[in-house]
Amino acid sequence: MVPAPRDTIYALSSGRLPAAIAVVRISGTRAGDALKALAGRVPEPRKAMLARIRHPQSNELIDEALALWFPGPKSETGEDTAELQLHGGRAVVAATFDALASLGGLRPAEPGEFTRRAFENGQLDLTRVEGLADLIHADSEAQRRQAVRQMRGLLGDRAEAWRQRLIGILALVEAQIDFSDEGDVPQDLLSRALAEAKMLRSEVASVLADSGRGERLRDGFVVAIAGPPNAGKSSLLNRLARREAAIVSPYEGTTRDVIEVHLDLDGYPVVLLDTAGIRDSDDPVEQEGIRRARARAAEADLVLWIEDVRSLPGEVNLGQPGQGGLGESAVAPTCWLISNKADLAPSCKINNLDFRSSNIEHVFTVSALVGSGIPELIQALGQSAAAFFSQTENAVVTRTRHRVLLQEVVAALDRAERPGVSADELTAEDFRLAARALGRLTGRVDVEDILDVIFRDFCIGK
Repeated sequence: MVPAPRDTIYALSSGRLPAAIAVVRISGTRAGDALKALAGRVPEPRKAMLARIRHPQSNELIDEALALWFPGPKSETGEDTAELQLHGGRAVVAATFDALASLGGLRPAEPGEFTRRAFENGQLDLTRVEGLADLIHADSEAQRRQAVRQMRGLLGDRAEAWRQRLIGILALVEAQIDFSDEGDVPQDLLSRALAEAKMLRSEVASVLADSGRGERLRDGFVVAIAGPPNAGKSSLLNRLARREAAIVSPYEGTTRDVIEVHLDLDGYPVVLLDTAGIRDSDDPVEQEGIRRARARAAEADLVLWIEDVRSLPGEVNLGQPGQGGLGESAVAPTCWLISNKADLAPSCKINNLDFRSSNIEHVFTVSALVGSGIPELIQALGQSAAAFFSQTENAVVTRTRHRVLLQEVVAALDRAERPGVSADELTAEDFRLAARALGRLTGRVDVEDILDVIFRDFCIGK
């Protein structure tokens, strides 16, 4: 039974309008007919043609544009694909869409539908699709580099090579099972298979032993600004963000929830968290804000504990939840002490502090109001982020999905070495499960349940 042809889809695949150029992409069996109807003819493959774009019903001139033709399967989607490079006015694109809609068998594309068709037609594996999504959403140079590596097959190619090796290993075990009584079949096939599986297991485990830096690069280096009320946390956040991201007020308890600001420091993604002032409070809303502040600080990679310089020297009780501290469970992150409001007490010096925490690595004296000391703090934050992500250039795993499936591979290969009755059959099944997990990683088998989740974050036209 021949499958019914899918709709031909179209969408704007360039940026927000108005713009200098607007690229309209068309993909599907009727892409060539649509191009001929609007541009008069189909140009030579992969060669731009200057064309007058007309409405097929009224023959009214819409625009003069470049038309390109990419016959399948040698196209981005694997289908016949056309592109119109129009002038980027809203009215021009609206008229072009109206012209395409007047043709039968065409409809607007859903978000990510072009990329999904590329995946379904074998142009991209699932790890490359995820790399493309990460590239679209990359905010920093480090994120861009990681996404490009993934899009070019950093993990996908390796996973497919591992899967092919597993298929070969599985063939040895099945030959041992099915043809063990044949005289020309070697008797040590199982031991050979286990030896090869052990080497493969070591390779996969080495990829997993990266402390999750690839996933963390996608999320960013998390820095929580914490401390007592009115120490200047929101002012420091605004100074670092170079914009009014948080409300600044002389009244205690102004910040009730956690505020996030994303920065690019020296090419690395940094997420700043402005948290509620930590103190004892009877206000249930403020109590919830303080609880969230402690929780987010515990999960952060670095805590900037900020104090009013006029309250120092004194005690910095980071680990005392009942005395305005973060709590015992929240002192795991590295802490820097930020002595703020230096403009109000320029002669005040920090010395003889009882930190009550061994996690304080650096002390900075700043004025969030006038900006003194801020350049040095920003430089130190950039250096800290660079050190944190120093190993990400070699990171292969960039998503939790990747890690979970590779952990399944390692677990299956570990089980394959168990002795026992009918060990050959059990070993073969474990090898099949490991190969299946690698197939799910690249999207070769059993991934329908996650496709919608992956493609829902793509923009229309991609």
